[in-house]
Order: sequence, then structure tokens, then C-alpha cells
Amino acid sequence: MVGLGYRREMADWDLSAIEADFFEVVSENWMRRDRAPLHRIIESGRPVHLHGVSMNLGGPAPIERAFLLNLRELIEDIGAVHCSDHLASSGDAHQLHDLFPIPFTMAEVARVSDRIRHVQDVLGRRIAIENSTWYTNRGDVPEADFVAAIAERADCQVLLDLNNVVVNHKNHGGMDLPTFITRIDPARISYLHVAGHEFDARFGMHIDTHSQPVESGTAAMARLMQQRHQLSVLLEWDNDLPGCDLINQELRCLKTSTPT
Repeated sequence: MVGLGYRREMADWDLSAIEADFFEVVSENWMRRDRAPLHRIIESGRPVHLHGVSMNLGGPAPIERAFLLNLRELIEDIGAVHCSDHLASSGDAHQLHDLFPIPFTMAEVARVSDRIRHVQDVLGRRIAIENSTWYTNRGDVPEADFVAAIAERADCQVLLDLNNVVVNHKNHGGMDLPTFITRIDPARISYLHVAGHEFDARFGMHIDTHSQPVESGTAAMARLMQQRHQLSVLLEWDNDLPGCDLINQELRCLKTSTPT
């Protein structure tokens, strides 16, 4: 199955023309708000997955119980099967509305795993953690092993973002995409994210902009993991959103099977 990240710019689109099997929305955008658009998508036979951006799993501040209860109500209201957030920090005493990396250390594995377990206890379900892009970091644990260790200790799932792995490898070296994937237990992967990115000459780095078509190598790996592990793939396109035709072209590319 191949899905699409639903964004507010799509509110006037004819979603029946979009060749997606499911949609994913930003959880925070639908808490305590009119969810009629989500219910219409679900009534059309396509599920809606929830992906958050501000749970602050890696931050130092306590995770607000009221936030988690609002999220649980949203999950129950739309019958969401998948709920995820980023393996990152998004603030301390205040929400900073950005995602900051967690040091790759075993001490952080223990600390963050405990926070994820607390979240799962309040929600009454497992969540998935997404490996994030990062532009500077510290620690002595390889990123893939860090993600895998947290998933094991917290007994949670992994929302594996293939584009983020590619961006981090281009910027910092380390594990390439095929190697990274071998370190993550496929049984813990909820589904996959793919997107496009751009090189920013101002910083001399590749930036995770979600504004370009998916690179051919990333799309090929997504198709291969669909075939080998029956994993769904979601296309993220957040900036410079194109029209339906190009979106459908990208979705078709992700649905094309490749030989093992």
C-alpha cells in the first residue's frame, strides 16, 4: 500500500482523484478541531494515520498528560491504527516548534525509552518513533543502533524514514541506506516514509525539505521493502506542493514492484 501525507493545501482537492491507499495527518492539527474532512476520507475506504511533531520524546520537560489525553481521544475518534512521533526534542519548558537531535548515547537510550513507555501507558497502545534528520549531533552509538535499542527497550515500533537516512548519510557519512536498514528489526517497522530533499549551498548541506520528487534509489528501496516485508510506504510532500498529476506519478512510482 502507498499513502500520502495530507496537508491543508489539499483541502480543495478532489481526493478521489489521488491514487493513495491511505493518508497521514499531523496529529496536532486535528486535536479539538472539526474532523469532518478526516471522517470523509475514512468513509471513502481509506484509513488515516496520525504522525505528530511536538510530543517532545527526547526533551527534558515532562510530557503533558493533557496533550496525551487529547491525542488518545483523537485516536479513538477516527479509529487510527498507527500513531507516531519523531525521535527528537522539540522544546524544554516551552514548545520550540522545531525538531532537535538527541545525543546518540546509551544513557539517552534509557532515558528516552522510559519517556516512550510513559506515553504508551497513557495512550494504552504502542506508538512508533521516526528516525529524524539532524545537522549536528554527538554520541558514540551509531544512529541505527540507537534507534533499534530504543525500540527494543521501550517496546515500541519504528516509523522508518528512508529519506532521512539518505540525507544524514550525505551530510555526515556513516551508514548508507542499505546498511542502516539491516540494523532495524523489520517486525518493529510500522511503515515507511519517503520524500525529496535539496542541497543548500549556504550551509553546504542537504536539507530535508520535502519539496522534490523522491530519489530513484530511495524509491527503489521502498519498493523492495514493500515486497520483502509487506510494508506500506507514505509519500511526504510539504513544500512547493505540486498538482495532483505529479503526486499521482510519484505514488505510481512507489507502487511499482522490483525484482528481489
